[in-house]
Amino acid sequence: MTFREYLKRAWPLYVMIVPGVIFVLLFRYYPMYGIVIAFQDYSLAKGFLNSPWVGWENFERLFSFAEFGRFLGNTVLIAVAKIVADQIGAVILALLLNEARVILFRRAIQTLVYLPHFLSWIVLGGILLDILAPYGILNQAIVNLGGERQLFLGSNSWFRGTVILSGFWKNVGFSTIVYLAALTAINPTLHEAAAIDGAGRFRRIWHITLPGIRPTIVLLAALSLGDVLQAGFEQILTLYSPAVYRTGDIIDTYVYRHGIVSAQYSLAGAVGLFKSFIGFFLIVSSYYLADRYAGYRIL
Repeated sequence: MTFREYLKRAWPLYVMIVPGVIFVLLFRYYPMYGIVIAFQDYSLAKGFLNSPWVGWENFERLFSFAEFGRFLGNTVLIAVAKIVADQIGAVILALLLNEARVILFRRAIQTLVYLPHFLSWIVLGGILLDILAPYGILNQAIVNLGGERQLFLGSNSWFRGTVILSGFWKNVGFSTIVYLAALTAINPTLHEAAAIDGAGRFRRIWHITLPGIRPTIVLLAALSLGDVLQAGFEQILTLYSPAVYRTGDIIDTYVYRHGIVSAQYSLAGAVGLFKSFIGFFLIVSSYYLADRYAGYRIL
């Protein structure tokens, strides 16, 4: 088949990807030109071409800040805790749903746990602000049980845990989809043979089900390494306040406050470029680990 014959047959497929290519070029590659402000004393009036070049000065300022270690540590801690909780919770939830024998009950639970994923953090944040308020439903229940009111969103002792648990609530249901799909690939005759040999349900889960989805667990765990610096900008921006900056401020919220609110564009650009560099290294590492331990390759 000549190239002209192939193109005559396949041109509709290429036309279909044109919108996606345009989107990537406009919103992923073209904005990379703005990276230059990380090395400038950028001014809106002077623009990219006329703003003075300062080299590594913005990065030196960034690394000299006492708060740099704070928001970097918060980002890694919150992101890693979310990844671990999400992975473990998704596996457990998938196993529980797989063992449910009443189809109607199973579908009802799936709908309830999937639903939060499709709601924005603006909606969920408003719900959480009402529930976790000093006189909200949760605090009223605590008081009725003899406890004291807690500032879940205004206390450094509670804020991280609140962010992690609320993120878990939103995402764990959707994360189970991959594991439920992996469970369908396990040969049911293995369970039948184990049951005939006297193996109980928990023993079958431990020796058949978990080994059957082990490659999927390893693969998703390796790929999630690329999200170590993704602590959840929309979620934290919706829930946090100056009172919890010490434990809730992350890289993205720092860039937002200093880059947009305070108009320190060059410093915020340096922070964003630093995050992108670390993220690139983590993504490359995650695909290497996925290839080595789960046999997953893009090409």
